[in-house]
Amino acid sequence: MAASALGDIQIRDPFLLVVPDGEGYVLFGSTDPDVWSGPGRGFDCWTSADLVEWHGPIAAFRPPADFWSSGQFWAPEVYAYAGRWHMFATFGGPGVVRGTAVLVADAPTGPYTPWSTGAVTPDGWECLDGTLHIDAEGAPWMVFCHEWLQVGDGEVHAQRLTEDLRSAAGPPSLLFRASQAAWARALNAPQAADDSDGREHDGEDGQAAYVTDGPFLHRTGDGTLLMLWSSWGDAGYAMGVARSESGHVLGPWVQQGTPLWSSDGGHGMVARLPGGGLVLALHQPNETPRERAVILPLREVSGGIELARPHRAGGPGDGPGCGA
Repeated sequence: MAASALGDIQIRDPFLLVVPDGEGYVLFGSTDPDVWSGPGRGFDCWTSADLVEWHGPIAAFRPPADFWSSGQFWAPEVYAYAGRWHMFATFGGPGVVRGTAVLVADAPTGPYTPWSTGAVTPDGWECLDGTLHIDAEGAPWMVFCHEWLQVGDGEVHAQRLTEDLRSAAGPPSLLFRASQAAWARALNAPQAADDSDGREHDGEDGQAAYVTDGPFLHRTGDGTLLMLWSSWGDAGYAMGVARSESGHVLGPWVQQGTPLWSSDGGHGMVARLPGGGLVLALHQPNETPRERAVILPLREVSGGIELARPHRAGGPGDGPGCGA
C-alpha cells in the first residue's frame, strides 16, 4: 500500500482514531472526490504509525445496493464501544432528509455495515455531524447539528441514545444556537458569501443564516467539558469552543469569545496520543478539492484548550505544519 503525506490526501472533516495498545492511528473523513454533488462512493481511511506517513486508501465503507442514501456522505467518526467499532456518519442526497446514522465493524478500518435503521437524528429534521458522548454515568448521547437550511440560525442538540446505539432514547434538547457565539457571522455577510465551499449561502427570504457544523466534545484533565464546533467568522470558515457550566452535556453552554481557529479551516476534533499529549485535527482550506487534514499540537489550560503554537492564514503548508 502506497505511503502518503497528509498534503497528498483530499479529505474533509477529519477524525483521528488512536487505536489502543499502541497499534497506531487511523484517519477518517469525508473522502468522496465531490462530497457535495456525489454520487456517494463511501468512506476511505488511512493508517499511520507516526502521524507523518499514511498508508491507504482503505475502503472503510461502501454502501449496499439498498442503502437509503445516495450521496453527501460526510464526517465519519469512529468509537470503540461494547466490544465493536461504531461509526457515526452523515448521509443525504436528492430526495433524502439528511441525518446521522450509525454503522458497525469488527476492526477499526472496517468494513463498516449499517447498524441503525436509517438516521438516528429526529425524523423530518435536516441534521448532520452527529458525535458520540458518554456521560459520567456511562449513558450514551449523540450531539448533532440541526441545519441552518431548515432553522435559519443553526442549532446544536443533544439526544440520549439506546444502550446499543441503534436508536434515540428520548427527545432532543437544544444546547445553543450559532448566533450566540460572538465570533460567528451570518452566511450572507460578504466574507461568508465569498468563501467557496460548494454549498448554498442564502438564508430563507433573505434573512441572516448561521451555520453550526462539526460538534466534538472533549473533557479536560480538570473535568471541564468542552465542545468544539464550526461556523463562519470574520475570515471565513472557523472553529470555536464552548464550555459546559455544569460539566454535563446538557450544559448550560457558554461560548468562548474568540475562535480557536479563525481562518479558512475547521470541523475539528481532539485526540489524546499514547504518551498523553493532545492534538487537534481539522481540515484546511475549506475549498473543494483543495481541503487537507492538518494535525497540530494542542494543550489544556485552566478550564479550556489552546493551540500549542499560534496559527496564521494559508493552506496546510503555510501553517504550523502537519504532525505532532
